[in-house]
Amino acid sequence: MLNIILFGPPGAGKGTQSQQLKEKYNLTYLSTGDILREEMAAETEIGRKVKDIISKGGLVSDEIVVSIIRGRVEANQKSAGFLFDGFPRTVRQAEMLDGIMKEFSLKINRVLSLEVPEEILINRMIERGKTSGRADDNIDSIKHRFVEYDEKTKPVLAYYEKQGNLKGINGVGQIQDIFAALCAEIDKIQ
Repeated sequence: MLNIILFGPPGAGKGTQSQQLKEKYNLTYLSTGDILREEMAAETEIGRKVKDIISKGGLVSDEIVVSIIRGRVEANQKSAGFLFDGFPRTVRQAEMLDGIMKEFSLKINRVLSLEVPEEILINRMIERGKTSGRADDNIDSIKHRFVEYDEKTKPVLAYYEKQGNLKGINGVGQIQDIFAALCAEIDKIQ
């Protein structure tokens, strides 16, 4: 089973690349952002809880996110593997994910980190906000998301680097070139 985490700051292109990767490798795609937006749109109990947090660019509690991820892993045991996008976002979530993977006799094969300068990220998200309808693609939320990322999410890189599982990928350039670089790294572990 191939289990990949696609990592990077907000606006790095994780969603764009994930769509291609899930198709090429037939992976079950787990995007916490997408899952939470689905919950909000359906106005579920979880959706109502997180709507205010997300609209301000905050992070949803580890317990809520991890319970959702665990349920999806459990429900997709016959999958060719998992592609995690936007998860884990904290070292605690990374530790909890290790526990989930161990529980199901699985492991994370590689953490691929899209590396993009902040100025480019901001421009990408501002442009995306013009068409996406996402409440968090405005300058105030974007700035808050970078603070959250630097304080809470960036340390996850060190966690996986310590495990020898992290590979940085240049996230600037043509979509297909970035995709090819990601695939080249994934193909090394298959």
